[in-house]
Amino acid sequence: MFDFSPTEEQNELLQKAQKIMEEDVYPAEEYIIPGKGLPDEILKPLQQKVKDQNLWAAHLPKHAGGLGLGAVFLGLLNEILGSSAIGPRVFGTAAPDTGNSEILLNAGTEEQRKKYLEPIVNDEIRSCFALTERDVSGADPTGIETHAEKDGDEWVINGKKWFISNAGMSSFVIVMAVTNPEALPHERASMFIVDMDNPGVEKIRDIPVMGDYSEGGHWELGFNNCRVKEDSMLGSPGEGFKLAQMRLGPGRITHAMRWLGVMNRSFDLMVSYALKRKTRGVPLAEQQTIQNFVADSEAEMASARLLTLHAAWKMDQGEDARKEISLIKFHGAKILNDVINRAIQVHGSLGYSKDTPLEGFYREARAAHIYDGPDEVHRMVVAKRIFKEYKKREKELTV
Repeated sequence: MFDFSPTEEQNELLQKAQKIMEEDVYPAEEYIIPGKGLPDEILKPLQQKVKDQNLWAAHLPKHAGGLGLGAVFLGLLNEILGSSAIGPRVFGTAAPDTGNSEILLNAGTEEQRKKYLEPIVNDEIRSCFALTERDVSGADPTGIETHAEKDGDEWVINGKKWFISNAGMSSFVIVMAVTNPEALPHERASMFIVDMDNPGVEKIRDIPVMGDYSEGGHWELGFNNCRVKEDSMLGSPGEGFKLAQMRLGPGRITHAMRWLGVMNRSFDLMVSYALKRKTRGVPLAEQQTIQNFVADSEAEMASARLLTLHAAWKMDQGEDARKEISLIKFHGAKILNDVINRAIQVHGSLGYSKDTPLEGFYREARAAHIYDGPDEVHRMVVAKRIFKEYKKREKELTV
Protein backbone atom coordinates (compact mmCIF):
# COMPACT_ATOMS: atom_id res chain seq x y z
CA MET A 1 0.00 0.00 0.00
CA PHE A 2 1.36 3.39 -1.02
CA ASP A 3 0.94 6.14 1.56
CA PHE A 4 1.98 9.68 0.69
CA SER A 5 0.12 11.30 3.59
CA PRO A 6 2.19 13.57 5.83
CA THR A 7 2.17 12.90 9.56
CA GLU A 8 0.56 15.41 11.90
CA GLU A 9 3.99 16.91 12.61
CA GLN A 10 4.85 17.09 8.91
CA ASN A 11 1.48 18.61 8.02
CA GLU A 12 2.05 21.35 10.57
CA LEU A 13 5.43 22.12 9.02
CA LEU A 14 3.91 22.20 5.52
CA GLN A 15 1.24 24.65 6.68
CA LYS A 16 3.90 26.88 8.21
CA ALA A 17 5.86 26.79 4.96
CA GLN A 18 2.79 27.70 2.92
CA LYS A 19 2.10 30.65 5.21
CA ILE A 20 5.66 31.96 4.88
CA MET A 21 5.46 31.65 1.09
CA GLU A 22 2.21 33.60 0.89
CA GLU A 23 3.00 36.26 3.49
CA ASP A 24 6.72 36.80 2.92
CA VAL A 25 8.18 35.12 -0.16
CA TYR A 26 5.67 36.12 -2.86
CA PRO A 27 5.76 39.81 -1.83
CA ALA A 28 9.58 39.72 -1.92
CA GLU A 29 9.66 38.59 -5.57
CA GLU A 30 9.54 42.17 -6.83
CA TYR A 31 13.02 42.70 -5.35
CA ILE A 32 14.68 39.85 -7.28
CA ILE A 33 17.84 40.98 -9.07
CA PRO A 34 18.36 38.92 -12.26
CA GLY A 35 21.31 36.58 -11.82
CA LYS A 36 21.73 37.51 -8.15
CA GLY A 37 18.45 36.75 -6.41
CA LEU A 38 17.33 38.72 -3.36
CA PRO A 39 19.55 41.35 -1.70
CA ASP A 40 20.89 40.11 1.64
CA GLU A 41 18.96 42.73 3.60
CA ILE A 42 15.74 41.09 2.39
CA LEU A 43 16.94 37.47 2.15
CA LYS A 44 18.57 37.04 5.56
CA PRO A 45 15.56 38.02 7.70
CA LEU A 46 13.38 35.64 5.67
CA GLN A 47 15.88 32.82 6.16
CA GLN A 48 15.97 33.49 9.89
CA LYS A 49 12.20 33.23 10.05
CA VAL A 50 12.40 29.85 8.33
CA LYS A 51 15.06 28.69 10.81
CA ASP A 52 13.01 29.92 13.76
CA GLN A 53 10.09 27.76 12.57
CA ASN A 54 12.27 24.64 12.15
CA LEU A 55 11.97 24.48 8.36
CA TRP A 56 15.59 25.02 7.36
CA ALA A 57 17.58 22.66 5.08
CA ALA A 58 14.89 19.98 4.91
CA HIS A 59 16.99 17.83 2.54
CA LEU A 60 19.55 16.97 5.22
CA PRO A 61 19.31 14.60 8.21
CA LYS A 62 18.89 16.10 11.67
CA HIS A 63 22.51 15.53 12.73
CA ALA A 64 23.63 17.69 9.78
CA GLY A 65 21.28 20.56 10.56
CA GLY A 66 18.24 19.49 8.53
CA LEU A 67 14.85 17.89 9.20
CA GLY A 68 15.51 14.28 8.16
CA LEU A 69 11.85 13.52 7.39
CA GLY A 70 12.30 11.48 4.22
CA ALA A 71 11.90 11.88 0.47
CA VAL A 72 8.09 12.06 0.44
CA PHE A 73 8.03 14.94 2.92
CA LEU A 74 10.85 16.66 1.02
CA GLY A 75 8.77 16.33 -2.15
CA LEU A 76 5.65 17.75 -0.51
CA LEU A 77 7.65 20.66 0.90
CA ASN A 78 9.32 21.43 -2.41
CA GLU A 79 5.93 21.48 -4.12
CA ILE A 80 5.22 24.48 -1.91
CA LEU A 81 8.65 26.11 -2.21
CA GLY A 82 8.80 25.66 -5.99
CA SER A 83 5.92 28.06 -6.53
CA SER A 84 8.48 30.88 -6.31
CA ALA A 85 11.94 31.11 -7.85
CA ILE A 86 13.31 32.32 -4.51
CA GLY A 87 11.49 29.79 -2.32
CA PRO A 88 14.28 27.17 -2.18
CA ARG A 89 16.90 29.82 -1.36
CA VAL A 90 14.82 31.24 1.46
CA PHE A 91 14.35 27.76 2.93
CA GLY A 92 17.95 26.58 2.55
CA THR A 93 17.27 23.97 -0.12
CA ALA A 94 18.63 25.71 -3.23
CA ALA A 95 20.61 23.81 -5.86
CA PRO A 96 23.45 23.15 -6.42
CA ASP A 97 24.21 23.52 -2.70
CA THR A 98 21.72 20.77 -1.81
CA GLY A 99 23.41 18.13 -3.95
CA ASN A 100 26.89 19.26 -2.94
CA SER A 101 25.99 19.14 0.75
CA GLU A 102 24.70 15.58 0.34
CA ILE A 103 27.96 14.51 -1.33
CA LEU A 104 30.02 16.16 1.41
CA LEU A 105 27.89 14.55 4.08
CA ASN A 106 28.18 11.05 2.62
CA ALA A 107 31.67 11.09 1.11
CA GLY A 108 33.54 13.96 2.74
CA THR A 109 36.19 13.59 5.40
CA GLU A 110 35.71 15.20 8.80
CA GLU A 111 37.97 18.06 7.71
CA GLN A 112 36.07 18.54 4.42
CA ARG A 113 32.73 18.60 6.19
CA LYS A 114 33.96 21.13 8.73
CA LYS A 115 35.50 23.43 6.12
CA TYR A 116 32.81 23.21 3.43
CA LEU A 117 29.62 21.48 4.62
CA GLU A 118 28.97 23.44 7.80
CA PRO A 119 29.30 26.86 6.10
CA ILE A 120 26.96 25.74 3.28
CA VAL A 121 24.32 24.54 5.75
CA ASN A 122 24.63 27.84 7.61
CA ASP A 123 24.35 29.74 4.30
CA GLU A 124 27.67 31.44 4.93
CA ILE A 125 29.05 30.37 1.53
CA ARG A 126 27.71 29.03 -1.79
CA SER A 127 29.02 26.32 -4.10
CA CYS A 128 28.76 24.87 -7.62
CA PHE A 129 29.21 21.53 -9.39
CA ALA A 130 31.35 21.18 -12.54
CA LEU A 131 30.59 18.15 -14.71
CA THR A 132 29.27 19.36 -18.09
CA GLU A 133 31.67 20.18 -20.91
CA ARG A 134 31.04 22.06 -24.14
CA ASP A 135 32.58 19.51 -26.52
CA VAL A 136 31.21 16.40 -24.80
CA SER A 137 27.62 15.20 -24.91
CA GLY A 138 25.88 16.05 -21.66
CA ALA A 139 23.80 12.91 -22.13
CA ASP A 140 26.97 10.79 -21.88
CA PRO A 141 29.26 12.36 -19.26
CA THR A 142 31.54 9.29 -19.30
CA GLY A 143 33.33 11.05 -22.16
CA ILE A 144 34.47 14.09 -20.16
CA GLU A 145 37.91 15.31 -21.15
CA THR A 146 38.91 17.36 -18.10
CA HIS A 147 41.65 15.34 -16.43
CA ALA A 148 43.70 15.32 -13.24
CA GLU A 149 47.22 13.94 -12.93
CA LYS A 150 49.07 13.13 -9.72
CA ASP A 151 52.19 15.18 -8.99
CA GLY A 152 53.67 14.36 -5.62
CA ASP A 153 51.09 15.14 -2.94
CA GLU A 154 49.02 17.23 -5.36
CA TRP A 155 46.60 16.69 -8.25
CA VAL A 156 46.93 18.93 -11.32
CA ILE A 157 43.60 19.57 -13.08
CA ASN A 158 43.31 20.73 -16.70
CA GLY A 159 40.20 21.22 -18.83
CA LYS A 160 37.10 23.33 -19.36
CA LYS A 161 33.59 23.08 -17.95
CA TRP A 162 30.50 25.01 -18.94
CA PHE A 163 26.96 25.79 -17.79
CA ILE A 164 28.23 25.68 -14.22
CA SER A 165 25.27 27.08 -12.33
CA ASN A 166 25.93 29.48 -9.44
CA ALA A 167 29.68 29.73 -10.16
CA GLY A 168 29.44 33.51 -9.96
CA MET A 169 28.56 33.34 -6.26
CA SER A 170 30.52 30.26 -5.22
CA SER A 171 33.38 29.89 -2.77
CA PHE A 172 34.26 26.43 -4.07
CA VAL A 173 33.44 24.05 -6.91
CA ILE A 174 33.23 20.26 -6.96
CA VAL A 175 34.98 19.17 -10.17
CA MET A 176 34.66 15.88 -12.05
CA ALA A 177 37.94 14.96 -13.74
CA VAL A 178 39.37 11.82 -15.32
CA THR A 179 42.04 10.28 -13.09
CA ASN A 180 42.34 6.87 -14.77
CA PRO A 181 41.64 7.00 -18.52
CA GLU A 182 42.26 3.25 -18.87
CA ALA A 183 39.53 2.23 -16.41
CA LEU A 184 35.96 1.23 -17.22
CA PRO A 185 33.83 4.19 -18.42
CA HIS A 186 32.10 4.73 -15.06
CA GLU A 187 35.31 4.31 -13.08
CA ARG A 188 37.52 6.79 -14.96
CA ALA A 189 36.63 9.96 -13.08
CA SER A 190 37.03 11.30 -9.56
CA MET A 191 35.68 14.32 -7.70
CA PHE A 192 37.76 17.18 -6.31
CA ILE A 193 36.94 20.16 -4.12
CA VAL A 194 38.53 23.27 -5.64
CA ASP A 195 38.42 26.70 -4.02
CA MET A 196 37.25 29.32 -6.51
CA ASP A 197 40.15 31.62 -5.59
CA ASN A 198 42.64 28.95 -6.69
CA PRO A 199 44.94 30.66 -9.24
CA GLY A 200 44.35 27.75 -11.63
CA VAL A 201 40.61 28.49 -11.87
CA GLU A 202 39.59 30.79 -14.73
CA LYS A 203 36.10 32.30 -14.85
CA ILE A 204 35.83 32.57 -18.62
CA ARG A 205 32.31 33.95 -18.99
CA ASP A 206 28.79 33.95 -17.63
CA ILE A 207 26.79 32.33 -20.44
CA PRO A 208 23.64 34.32 -21.33
CA VAL A 209 20.59 32.05 -21.05
CA MET A 210 16.85 32.20 -21.70
CA GLY A 211 15.74 32.63 -18.07
CA ASP A 212 17.02 35.15 -15.54
CA TYR A 213 15.76 33.91 -12.18
CA SER A 214 18.80 31.74 -11.41
CA GLU A 215 21.37 33.04 -8.95
CA GLY A 216 25.05 33.11 -9.74
CA GLY A 217 24.72 32.68 -13.50
CA HIS A 218 25.73 29.71 -15.67
CA TRP A 219 29.47 29.95 -16.16
CA GLU A 220 32.15 28.57 -18.41
CA LEU A 221 35.18 27.72 -16.26
CA GLY A 222 38.76 26.87 -17.18
CA PHE A 223 41.11 24.75 -15.06
CA ASN A 224 44.64 25.60 -16.10
CA ASN A 225 47.29 23.57 -14.28
CA CYS A 226 45.00 23.90 -11.29
CA ARG A 227 46.83 22.38 -8.32
CA VAL A 228 44.95 20.96 -5.36
CA LYS A 229 46.15 18.97 -2.38
CA GLU A 230 45.72 15.21 -2.30
CA ASP A 231 43.11 15.53 0.44
CA SER A 232 40.87 17.62 -1.82
CA MET A 233 39.51 14.43 -3.44
CA LEU A 234 36.01 13.38 -2.42
CA GLY A 235 35.74 9.67 -1.76
CA SER A 236 38.20 7.34 -3.47
CA PRO A 237 39.78 7.50 -6.95
CA GLY A 238 37.32 6.40 -9.62
CA GLU A 239 34.19 7.07 -7.51
CA GLY A 240 33.18 10.25 -9.34
CA PHE A 241 30.19 8.83 -11.19
CA LYS A 242 29.01 6.86 -8.18
CA LEU A 243 28.95 10.06 -6.13
CA ALA A 244 27.31 11.99 -8.97
CA GLN A 245 24.43 9.52 -9.05
CA MET A 246 24.08 9.95 -5.30
CA ARG A 247 23.13 13.59 -5.85
CA LEU A 248 21.18 13.27 -9.10
CA GLY A 249 18.43 10.88 -7.96
CA PRO A 250 17.11 12.95 -5.04
CA GLY A 251 17.80 16.08 -7.08
CA ARG A 252 15.40 14.98 -9.83
CA ILE A 253 12.70 14.29 -7.24
CA THR A 254 13.20 17.81 -5.92
CA HIS A 255 13.10 19.32 -9.42
CA ALA A 256 9.87 17.50 -10.28
CA MET A 257 8.12 18.63 -7.09
CA ARG A 258 9.30 22.21 -7.55
CA TRP A 259 7.86 22.05 -11.04
CA LEU A 260 4.55 21.11 -9.44
CA GLY A 261 4.77 24.27 -7.37
CA VAL A 262 5.16 26.29 -10.58
CA MET A 263 2.29 24.35 -12.18
CA ASN A 264 0.03 24.94 -9.18
CA ARG A 265 0.66 28.67 -9.17
CA SER A 266 0.22 28.94 -12.95
CA PHE A 267 -2.96 26.88 -12.71
CA ASP A 268 -4.36 29.10 -9.94
CA LEU A 269 -3.63 32.20 -12.01
CA MET A 270 -5.29 30.62 -15.06
CA VAL A 271 -8.47 29.60 -13.22
CA SER A 272 -8.78 32.90 -11.35
CA TYR A 273 -8.35 34.94 -14.53
CA ALA A 274 -10.77 32.74 -16.51
CA LEU A 275 -13.46 33.35 -13.91
CA LYS A 276 -13.18 37.14 -13.92
CA ARG A 277 -12.16 37.95 -17.50
CA LYS A 278 -15.08 38.37 -19.91
CA THR A 279 -15.19 38.15 -23.68
CA ARG A 280 -18.33 38.56 -25.80
CA GLY A 281 -20.25 39.21 -22.63
CA VAL A 282 -19.40 35.97 -20.79
CA PRO A 283 -16.48 34.84 -18.58
CA LEU A 284 -13.67 32.91 -20.26
CA ALA A 285 -14.53 30.07 -17.88
CA GLU A 286 -17.67 29.39 -19.94
CA GLN A 287 -15.70 28.81 -23.13
CA GLN A 288 -15.20 25.12 -23.95
CA THR A 289 -11.57 25.58 -25.01
CA ILE A 290 -10.74 27.17 -21.67
CA GLN A 291 -12.60 24.41 -19.86
CA ASN A 292 -10.47 21.89 -21.77
CA PHE A 293 -7.32 23.76 -20.71
CA VAL A 294 -8.38 23.55 -17.06
CA ALA A 295 -9.50 19.92 -17.14
CA ASP A 296 -6.42 18.71 -19.02
CA SER A 297 -4.12 20.61 -16.67
CA GLU A 298 -5.82 19.21 -13.58
CA ALA A 299 -5.51 15.62 -14.83
CA GLU A 300 -1.91 15.98 -15.97
CA MET A 301 -0.80 17.71 -12.77
CA ALA A 302 -2.37 14.96 -10.69
CA SER A 303 -0.50 12.30 -12.68
CA ALA A 304 2.82 14.13 -12.33
CA ARG A 305 2.29 14.55 -8.60
CA LEU A 306 1.44 10.90 -8.00
CA LEU A 307 4.31 9.65 -10.14
CA THR A 308 6.75 11.86 -8.27
CA LEU A 309 5.49 10.91 -4.82
CA HIS A 310 5.59 7.24 -5.81
CA ALA A 311 9.26 7.58 -6.74
CA ALA A 312 9.93 9.38 -3.44
CA TRP A 313 8.04 6.66 -1.54
CA LYS A 314 10.18 3.95 -3.17
CA MET A 315 13.31 5.84 -2.11
CA ASP A 316 12.03 6.02 1.46
CA GLN A 317 11.51 2.24 1.37
CA GLY A 318 15.10 1.76 0.23
CA GLU A 319 13.97 0.42 -3.16
CA ASP A 320 15.50 1.04 -6.57
CA ALA A 321 13.62 4.02 -8.04
CA ARG A 322 15.76 4.72 -11.11
CA LYS A 323 13.00 3.91 -13.59
CA GLU A 324 10.45 6.00 -11.70
CA ILE A 325 12.87 8.93 -11.40
CA SER A 326 13.53 8.92 -15.16
CA LEU A 327 9.79 8.65 -15.79
CA ILE A 328 8.94 11.75 -13.78
CA LYS A 329 11.84 13.68 -15.31
CA PHE A 330 10.52 13.66 -18.88
CA HIS A 331 6.82 13.39 -18.02
CA GLY A 332 6.94 16.23 -15.50
CA ALA A 333 8.93 18.50 -17.81
CA LYS A 334 6.30 18.21 -20.53
CA ILE A 335 3.39 18.91 -18.19
CA LEU A 336 5.24 21.86 -16.65
CA ASN A 337 5.63 23.51 -20.04
CA ASP A 338 2.08 22.67 -21.14
CA VAL A 339 0.40 24.09 -18.03
CA ILE A 340 2.36 27.34 -18.13
CA ASN A 341 1.69 27.67 -21.87
CA ARG A 342 -2.07 27.29 -21.33
CA ALA A 343 -2.04 29.80 -18.49
CA ILE A 344 -0.30 32.35 -20.71
CA GLN A 345 -2.78 31.70 -23.51
CA VAL A 346 -5.73 32.32 -21.19
CA HIS A 347 -4.17 35.59 -20.02
CA GLY A 348 -3.50 36.72 -23.60
CA SER A 349 -1.21 39.72 -23.85
CA LEU A 350 -1.21 40.07 -20.05
CA GLY A 351 0.41 36.63 -19.80
CA TYR A 352 3.09 37.71 -22.26
CA SER A 353 3.90 40.75 -20.11
CA LYS A 354 5.91 40.90 -16.90
CA ASP A 355 2.82 41.92 -14.91
CA THR A 356 2.41 38.26 -13.92
CA PRO A 357 5.12 35.69 -13.14
CA LEU A 358 4.00 33.53 -16.07
CA GLU A 359 6.44 34.79 -18.70
CA GLY A 360 9.33 34.18 -16.31
CA PHE A 361 8.04 30.71 -15.50
CA TYR A 362 7.80 29.98 -19.24
CA ARG A 363 11.40 30.94 -19.99
CA GLU A 364 12.78 28.99 -17.04
CA ALA A 365 10.63 25.93 -17.78
CA ARG A 366 12.13 25.28 -21.21
CA ALA A 367 15.38 24.15 -19.60
CA ALA A 368 13.52 21.37 -17.76
CA HIS A 369 13.62 19.32 -20.97
CA ILE A 370 17.44 19.46 -20.91
CA TYR A 371 19.09 19.70 -17.48
CA ASP A 372 19.75 16.63 -15.33
CA GLY A 373 19.55 14.54 -18.48
CA PRO A 374 17.52 15.36 -21.62
CA ASP A 375 14.04 13.88 -22.06
CA GLU A 376 15.23 11.55 -24.80
CA VAL A 377 17.77 9.86 -22.53
CA HIS A 378 15.26 9.37 -19.71
CA ARG A 379 12.75 7.84 -22.15
CA MET A 380 15.47 5.45 -23.26
CA VAL A 381 16.27 4.55 -19.63
CA VAL A 382 12.61 3.82 -18.88
CA ALA A 383 12.17 1.67 -21.99
CA LYS A 384 15.35 -0.31 -21.39
CA ARG A 385 14.39 -1.09 -17.80
CA ILE A 386 10.91 -2.17 -18.87
CA PHE A 387 12.35 -4.54 -21.48
CA LYS A 388 14.76 -5.89 -18.88
CA GLU A 389 11.93 -6.50 -16.42
CA TYR A 390 9.86 -8.30 -19.05
CA LYS A 391 12.76 -10.53 -20.06
CA LYS A 392 13.37 -11.45 -16.43
CA ARG A 393 9.67 -12.23 -15.92
CA GLU A 394 9.49 -14.40 -19.04
CA LYS A 395 12.61 -16.30 -17.98
CA GLU A 396 11.12 -16.98 -14.55
CA LEU A 397 7.86 -18.26 -16.11
CA THR A 398 9.70 -20.70 -18.35
CA VAL A 399 11.76 -22.22 -15.53
